[in-house]
Amino acid sequence: MSRNFLVGSMAVLLGLMLLAGAGTLHAEPMSESKPFAEKFLLLQLSDGEEEKQDKVLSVAANLLEYYGPDAIDIEITTFGPGVRLMYLDNTRREKISSLMAQGVRFTVCMNTINTIERDTGTRPDLHPESIPVDVGVAHILDEVEAGYVLVRP
Repeated sequence: MSRNFLVGSMAVLLGLMLLAGAGTLHAEPMSESKPFAEKFLLLQLSDGEEEKQDKVLSVAANLLEYYGPDAIDIEITTFGPGVRLMYLDNTRREKISSLMAQGVRFTVCMNTINTIERDTGTRPDLHPESIPVDVGVAHILDEVEAGYVLVRP
């Protein structure tokens, strides 16, 4: 065998090994509540406008209908003015509870809630099934790093 053939073959073999290993670098996230999920979506809500709240909830509902509730794992992360979606007295509470019943998780930035309490002297009451996270943007970064796709409708 010629030396060039051997070097070329080793390069091809090394390339194939790298390609095979590359597939394991970005494994899909695992969801305890949705073990059969094939899609992993993180919806960001950082606006307090009612139109934006409606849009985020609509996107989640549409995707659940399209893929089926077991095939998609959806989380809605709220921070800044977006935390208003999770206020206990929000008029969308029924829609939020319906999405939660289908496995959608709603996380709330506690950094924002603490700032609101500091500025107003009152801590807002939140939906009892909302999930607190220390820092909403940091949580988003972690979830994206874990394999979730970030969408900001």
